[in-house]
Amino acid sequence: MKLSQKQNKYLKGIGHSLSPVVTVADKGLTENVLAAIEEALDFHELIKVKVRLQRDARVKIYSKICDKTGAYMVTTIGMVLLIYRPSKENKVEIPGFKKLG
Repeated sequence: MKLSQKQNKYLKGIGHSLSPVVTVADKGLTENVLAAIEEALDFHELIKVKVRLQRDARVKIYSKICDKTGAYMVTTIGMVLLIYRPSKENKVEIPGFKKLG
């Protein structure tokens, strides 16, 4: 399932004021970094991840993060990735999105 344009726009609006909670640096997407992203998604549902790599490597990491975590890519702005993954608590209410629980 993908997010609709309306849902994506809604999440971008919420995510605008967020700060990155995890940073991917020189060592890339390690198990520890992935675990931190998973934990942040479980707790917040909508997070920003800063990826401090060259552009080509960054785009690959964005896809890898979404694939490994099962999160939706909302948007990317420069080195920052905004992703969303619903939890059973549905902390972020999205118009027209089906609840898990």
